[in-house]
Amino acid sequence: MAKNKQRNILIIVQNLPVPFDRRVWQEATSLQRAGFGVTVISPKKKIYKKTHEILEGVEVYRYPLIYEADAGVLGYFVEFVYCWLATLCFAVIAYARRPFHAIHACNPPDTYFALALLFRIFGVKFVFDHHDLCPEMFVAKGRSKQGILYKGLLFLERRTLRSADMVIAVNQSHFDISEQRGGIRPERIAIVRSGPRRAWADLDATKPELKNGRQHMVTYLGEMCKQDGVDILLESIAHYKSKYGESDTLFVFVGGGPDQQRLRNLATEMGLQGMTHFTGRVSDEDLWAYLSTSDVCVDPDPLTEWSNLSTMNKMIEYLAFGRPVVAFKLREHFNTAQDCALYVEPNDEKSMAESIRSLLLNSALRQEMSQKGRDRFRSDLAWENSEVVLVARYSELLGYQPSGYATAQLTTKKPLPDDQLQRAPEVP
Repeated sequence: MAKNKQRNILIIVQNLPVPFDRRVWQEATSLQRAGFGVTVISPKKKIYKKTHEILEGVEVYRYPLIYEADAGVLGYFVEFVYCWLATLCFAVIAYARRPFHAIHACNPPDTYFALALLFRIFGVKFVFDHHDLCPEMFVAKGRSKQGILYKGLLFLERRTLRSADMVIAVNQSHFDISEQRGGIRPERIAIVRSGPRRAWADLDATKPELKNGRQHMVTYLGEMCKQDGVDILLESIAHYKSKYGESDTLFVFVGGGPDQQRLRNLATEMGLQGMTHFTGRVSDEDLWAYLSTSDVCVDPDPLTEWSNLSTMNKMIEYLAFGRPVVAFKLREHFNTAQDCALYVEPNDEKSMAESIRSLLLNSALRQEMSQKGRDRFRSDLAWENSEVVLVARYSELLGYQPSGYATAQLTTKKPLPDDQLQRAPEVP
C-alpha cells in the first residue's frame, strides 16, 4: 500500500444514532476533513431513520433497533446480540464497497472486539473508543460486584482493551483503567476528551422569557437515567423551597432519557411542579438559549465508582457558556471544571441547595467563575484540542499523513495535579 494512499475507517456505535451522538459525529467529521475515508454504523432512532446516506462526506449505515432493553439481563443480552449481528452485516457491506483499514468501536457494550478480530486477517486495525466503564456502570445501576455478571463485564472489557491496537480514553481516569486494569502500554493510549467546538464560547442566545418571570434560573442538562442523580436534585429543590421559598427561582431540566417521565411525576408528587420545568430533548438552538439564560448550572451525579471516574459532557458544555456550576465533589469533576465550580460533599442534597442559593446571591463570584469557565473551555476542553490528538494518532497508526497535521503534537499521559488527587474522593 502506498504511503500516501487514503486510509479508510469504520466507526461503530450502538447506544445512539449518528449524528445525534455528538462525540462520535465530531470524531467522524474531523477524520473525514483530515482526509480519511469514514463510514459509520449505528442504530436507527428518532428522526434518524434512513438506512444509508452520506452526511458531510461521511457514509452512514443504520439498522432498525427492533428491540431496545430497558431492564433485565436477558433483555440486554438479546439487544446486544441483535445489534452485534446487524453491525456485522453492514460491516461486510461497507468493506465490500470501500475496504477500511481500521475499525473504531465505541462502547458500550464491550463486545465489538470480536467483530474486529474477524477483519484482522485483512490487516484491519482495531481502535477502542472507551466511552463508558461498563463494570462500574453495572454497579451504579444497583447491581452487585459479586457474581458472574460483573466478572463477565470485567472479562469483556479486558479482552477489548487487549485486542486494541490503540485505545482512546475520554479522561485521565479511563487512561489509568486502560493501563492498570487492561495492562495497556501508555504509548498505545490517547486521551481524546469530549466537548463542543470552541465557537460555543462565543454564543449568546439569552432569552429572559425562559425564566417565566423568575429572578433566577438553575439548569440541569443531560439524559435522565437511574444513575444520574436527578432524584437527589429534586430532594435538593425540595429543601431549597422549604428554606428560601419558590417565588424567585425556576429549575429547568433539559434532556430526555428513560427516567424522565418518572422524575416528572416525582416532582409533582413532591409539590415542586411550580418551580420545575422539564423541556424534553431540544434543538441545539434551544439548548444554547437555556444555557445562555441560566444563572447557575448543576450536576447532581452522586458519588459512585462510575461517576467518580467519568467525565460528564454537561460539565464541559456548562463551561463553554461560562455558566457557574454547582456539583458534587468527584474526581473527574475536579479535572474538568477545576476552580470554575463550587463543590459540595457527595450526595448531600441540603448542601447542594444551600450552595446553589449562595451562588445565585453572589453576582461577583458568578461573573468571575463565568470568565474562568470560558477561558478553560477555550484553552483545554474545546473539541479542537482533542481533534488534533485524534487525527495525529490515526496518522501514526495507519501510516497516513493528512495535510495540515504534519506538526501535530501527540499527547499521552497528563496526570492530575497532586492537590486535586488528594482532595478527590475515593469510593470504598
